[in-house]
Amino acid sequence: MQAFLSKHHGLGNDFLVYNLAQGEPGAPWAELARLWCARTTGIGADGLLLLAVDGPRLSMRLLNADGTAAEMSGNGIRCLVQAAHHALGNGPGAVYEVDTDAGLRRAEVIGEPEGHTIQVRVDMGPVTDLGEPAGWAALECDPARPVRHVSLGNPHSVVGVEDVKLVDLARLGALVPHVNLEIIEPGPGPNDITMRVHERGAGITLACGTGACAAADVALAWGLVPRSAPEVTVHMDGGVARVRIGPDRTAVLAGPATWIGTVTVLT
Repeated sequence: MQAFLSKHHGLGNDFLVYNLAQGEPGAPWAELARLWCARTTGIGADGLLLLAVDGPRLSMRLLNADGTAAEMSGNGIRCLVQAAHHALGNGPGAVYEVDTDAGLRRAEVIGEPEGHTIQVRVDMGPVTDLGEPAGWAALECDPARPVRHVSLGNPHSVVGVEDVKLVDLARLGALVPHVNLEIIEPGPGPNDITMRVHERGAGITLACGTGACAAADVALAWGLVPRSAPEVTVHMDGGVARVRIGPDRTAVLAGPATWIGTVTVLT
């Protein structure tokens, strides 16, 4: 069976999107995710998104590059919305409800497109606290170092550091592969933080949308950003995302989604 994938990225966090209107493939999705997302022998991506479209109502299923399932992705949902937005021929201001394994999310296309890039604002739901994940002691964090474990439908561990560039993130992330590990430092501006991330199922990525929301919530709790800030600007290796955390700890994420191209595949 011949099918088509579109490839997109959100701040360098890249995804393949498969529209389920093409039908189900002959191979298991986990196997196809590993095959298609492989960097040297496949197309290359951090994950595979399965899209179903029912008017403005969408559904998203996410498989990481290693074939494991993930509940939610802030960059992925923007890429999925871009694929649906293009397929439906809608313009700026279009609003979509997206069913995910983390619950219903609302996404709005904001502003005019710039080339192959659109801006999408997503209601990401509440940030909630989690207990310490299994195996956390293996990281041997200094007890005085700030650490917080939170969820946006998927698990995150946020660690405060002096300089994110000096941390061996690949080694630490490999010790807790079942969580998304973010390291953060304040700045460069008063309402800004800088973040690097090791993602569950993908390794080090250039950006993480749910991680940006987790980091923004934690930065506000720790006083790295003043509570009076209208939003937190999160600087990642792939670029900048903007996060608003409400009084009830609900998160709103805004950032770009960029269309890269379309690929023909055999399934």
